[in-house]
Amino acid sequence: MTIIPCKQNKGLRDQIERFAETLKTEAHKLGDHGLGEREFYQSGLFRGAIERVRGQFSATMRGKREFVQHALNHMEDGGFIAGWDLTDNTNRNDYIVRLNSGRVAVIDLKGCLDGNNTNIFERPPLADEFVIWSICSNPGADPQRNAWSGIHTRLSAEMIARNQRVDGVLLWDMVCATIGRPCPKSVDGDRLTNLGPFCVPPPCIYLFPENIPSISIPFVKGRDIREVEILAAFNAAFGGYAEEIHHVDFRMEMRGSELMRQTVVRRAGTIEQVSEMTAIRRVEKYL
Repeated sequence: MTIIPCKQNKGLRDQIERFAETLKTEAHKLGDHGLGEREFYQSGLFRGAIERVRGQFSATMRGKREFVQHALNHMEDGGFIAGWDLTDNTNRNDYIVRLNSGRVAVIDLKGCLDGNNTNIFERPPLADEFVIWSICSNPGADPQRNAWSGIHTRLSAEMIARNQRVDGVLLWDMVCATIGRPCPKSVDGDRLTNLGPFCVPPPCIYLFPENIPSISIPFVKGRDIREVEILAAFNAAFGGYAEEIHHVDFRMEMRGSELMRQTVVRRAGTIEQVSEMTAIRRVEKYL
């Protein structure tokens, strides 16, 4: 049972770790800095260079936005959506999608879901549908950990504590079906879609409940794909199957002064992952 069908490529992860160790011990031999080994590591040059590269990778959104642009253009060209635009980003929302029914969907773009940035979102008043799209472009990241951390640890707690509804989550990026993140949906290759320089399998879609759980409605179930038009459009445009859709259920209850919640992820009628009842720390509105 897995919250997401793919797994981290352990062989690549081991290679990354070995290469990192080599880099730490052999870095003084690289470049034309003219320093001896001791001087090199005492100078801060190595640490500074690593931090600079790390910051550049973290800060750039160019590759992620290029991927999104290709995906949304593909959907518009195929008639799966009516159109899309970038927002002015004043509310941290990234894309407005005009759906064929006339409804409006708003997409918040995130990186890997195990970061604090996942907790920062705001459903805008104009959104008939509001979804979060995780583009985790780090081939060494663990997709299982990211999916569970994002959906249970962060989003479920934040949604309940702030009464902010998210209609669903899309886990899908340019690393899918590469050597860094093999995808079982692409084993025979005939389910891949070319998007400019990218070649991707169908997306992983997570449908959240229509309502946020509350004291009066303590258990809510993930909706049908037909009830969230933007996610249905993604599934149809990129050849997803009904049995690949994930449904996310939430249950909450009070235990003394603590508000607890449980997250259940189902796929094809089978429970893939379920949490214990877990306390939510920020629950002022219920107390």
